[in-house]
Amino acid sequence: MARIPETDVLLAIMGAPHCSDLLTSALRLTEALVDRGGTVQVWTCGYATMLTQRSLGETKPRNVVDWSRDHPSTAAVVRDLLESRSGLVTWYSCRFCGEERGVSSHIPQVRVRPPFKFGEHVAAAGKTIFLGVI
Repeated sequence: MARIPETDVLLAIMGAPHCSDLLTSALRLTEALVDRGGTVQVWTCGYATMLTQRSLGETKPRNVVDWSRDHPSTAAVVRDLLESRSGLVTWYSCRFCGEERGVSSHIPQVRVRPPFKFGEHVAAAGKTIFLGVI
């Protein structure tokens, strides 16, 4: 793989992002940084690697109280973010954490990296922010 591009910020999403507003915070922070001219790389570890698996499809399962309305899956939200902010946001997933959880097929925009490369991502970022558990 080519050299990791330098970015202003690395957001490391660790643990289970579905147990709080962690993912929403990470996505909003990413959009705000890019809207202000920054570049961002996102690294997911632990259960956060499940956010971008292909099997999630385009939409979440239907909501029984709002049956006729579709909501995008996390994979679709991340894909749209990456496509709309092309070159400004990159998304990485830890290979070990994903394989340990049975997640080996991500959306094409996500780059899977071995855990020992995380230090290179930290070095390529001006600032690193950890979200979730360590």
